[in-house]
Amino acid sequence: MNESNYPGRVTVKRMDNVGIVFEDLDAAVEFFLELGLELEGRMTVESEWAERIVGLKDMKVDIAMVRTPDGHSKLELMSYHSPKAAASDPNAPMNTLGLRRLLFAVDDIDATVTRLRALGAELIGEIVQIPGVCLMGYLRGPEGVIIALAEENNG
Repeated sequence: MNESNYPGRVTVKRMDNVGIVFEDLDAAVEFFLELGLELEGRMTVESEWAERIVGLKDMKVDIAMVRTPDGHSKLELMSYHSPKAAASDPNAPMNTLGLRRLLFAVDDIDATVTRLRALGAELIGEIVQIPGVCLMGYLRGPEGVIIALAEENNG
């Protein structure tokens, strides 16, 4: 894509959040809080305007908003009462089409993995040193969500 085809064009100001649907919202919130995100708030949405936005009739959804400690990134965690969420394969491999993972920079990857394993997270492969860059590993968290963790090199 040639950016010169769009001189002076600005459309996106920022990305505010990424939304993820879970069956067990409480488990998802606990997982992301243990990872180090902060709970910004929770609410239930059940309204005609929301139904019109998402294109679902008789919608009722619980939402929890969590943010990174620096306040720059947010996740909107959702659980639908109605209509019930459509099932997907929580064990889909990394090369499956669609959103595959979220990456978080952490200060201690081993300690983070240990804490998240206590909540049922499973290491997908190995924690590997990317030469000169970071230690990195992938985990499956609640309901199969894939979380990448990166610990930057300190030298």
